[in-house]
Amino acid sequence: MKFLRQLLESIRFAWQALRTNLLRTVLSLLGVTIGIFSIVAVFTFVDSMNMGIREQIDSFGKGVVYVGKWPWVMSNNYPWWKYINRPTMKYNEFKYLSDNLENSQAISIIDGRQTTLKNENNSMETRLMGVSQDYNKISDVLVESGRYFLSNETDNSAFVVILGASVKEALFPNRGDVIGETIKINGIKFKVIAMMKKKGEDLISLGGSPDEQAFIPYTTYASLFQKDQPEPDIAVKAYDWDKGQETLEGEVTGLMRSRRGLKPTQDNNFSINRLDGAVKFFESIFASMNVGGGIIALFSLLVGGFGIANIMFVSVKERTNIIGIQKSLGAKNYFILFQFLFEAVFLSLIGGAVGIFLVWMMSFINFGSLKLVLTVGNVMFGLLTATFIGVLSGIVPAWVAARLDPVTAIRSK
Repeated sequence: MKFLRQLLESIRFAWQALRTNLLRTVLSLLGVTIGIFSIVAVFTFVDSMNMGIREQIDSFGKGVVYVGKWPWVMSNNYPWWKYINRPTMKYNEFKYLSDNLENSQAISIIDGRQTTLKNENNSMETRLMGVSQDYNKISDVLVESGRYFLSNETDNSAFVVILGASVKEALFPNRGDVIGETIKINGIKFKVIAMMKKKGEDLISLGGSPDEQAFIPYTTYASLFQKDQPEPDIAVKAYDWDKGQETLEGEVTGLMRSRRGLKPTQDNNFSINRLDGAVKFFESIFASMNVGGGIIALFSLLVGGFGIANIMFVSVKERTNIIGIQKSLGAKNYFILFQFLFEAVFLSLIGGAVGIFLVWMMSFINFGSLKLVLTVGNVMFGLLTATFIGVLSGIVPAWVAARLDPVTAIRSK
């Protein structure tokens, strides 16, 4: 009980010392404020980018495997010669998988290229995507008005098109509903059957922003654009996106090897890609950014820590006489030590809190497609780091103060 009372008394003395020297307190905590602001801001930006990219990757289809010629993630010793002669995916392979897969809930074949869409005097170069009718069940293609492709439109290579929001605005400026209107693609008239909901800016876009894309039936796309270098992917969605993805991947591998007549000793001449591979790729980048940003911020924290330590030595020098009086009245060494240690920790915590507050204020700034979110984890990390810096900066001055001889301290001026 006595120890607790003296501990509280030490806290009161430390707080009183900070209030008495207000200007010095403010100047002392600036270094820690900058350091905590830097490190929390770096981690907040990286975490926000990570969350944003994860959300956008999920919008391309959870539990989806993509079968294609090329692997998405390439190692440093990437054997390009091994993949360049692989056959491309064929429409009949897509139909074969569609007819034989048992663990898929949707399958689509996809290809795309840059081309120009025209409507009278208006035109726009955009990413034209050829997709089969189940593509909307695999990817986040939100139709705002109109309808998606019918199965007979895919089977019969119909000349119909779905426009992204930006494409619609470029071709039909200041127009509302344009369903039923016609545009020209490669000199051929296409009927507009739907407009996509505006998605806005993305941190990443596989194939470009959906707002700047247009979609036509895959068979129509193949007849118009796949005479030179067709390289479509086949996207297959599992029933259970968490556990069923690996089962689906094994089934697709077996069917593709059977379809292409590969012997047991032969390697796959196709690649099966998963979106979690892209997630791991970005996570490795973000980990490097965290390390780099953390090292830079660490130097700011060290400067702030040295500033607090310097101020604490000055404070010990100024209050040496008072320390001697307290000791002569029976104050224990830990009572003196806690006074200065708490003062250093308070300085650092206040500086850290101000730095975190500044990061929180930054979250209200518009960073375009990046939504800045200050997480509880980053707040706690910042406060714990500030506490650690305070203890580290104050322990030596506090120890020096606690070890002072009371007689010598009283005689000091």
